[in-house]
Amino acid sequence: MYQDFEALDRWTKKRVHCLYQALIVAISTRHADAVDIKFLVDGRPVWVALPHRAWVEYENRTRRLITDPLAVEIAGHYLKTALESGEGAGREMYSLTIDETLRHLEAVVKDLGRSEPGTQELSPAYKLG
Repeated sequence: MYQDFEALDRWTKKRVHCLYQALIVAISTRHADAVDIKFLVDGRPVWVALPHRAWVEYENRTRRLITDPLAVEIAGHYLKTALESGEGAGREMYSLTIDETLRHLEAVVKDLGRSEPGTQELSPAYKLG
């Protein structure tokens, strides 16, 4: 859903193609407590950083896990929203807070039309035993 999508850039009114490319634990590349998710926006690299604390907070609240595929969906949803609202036009890096990450997770779930994440489309290993 948000791994390969189009968004209408608010400022240029141009439709841009966004394609997920990579997920990297940021501690290894920039010594940050986050997961960096890279998209190509019309070929230009754009990173969305999700804080590791969001994984912990979500598990504490729900006893469920944020999987890598779900993290990509969260980041893609955020990126589409940011582009269409004009937030940070031309930025190469977006860093989300814990609350922003969890809000976008809930929006992804709503977009899926399901009562909870963790369906086969996101990951068969999502639910805790």
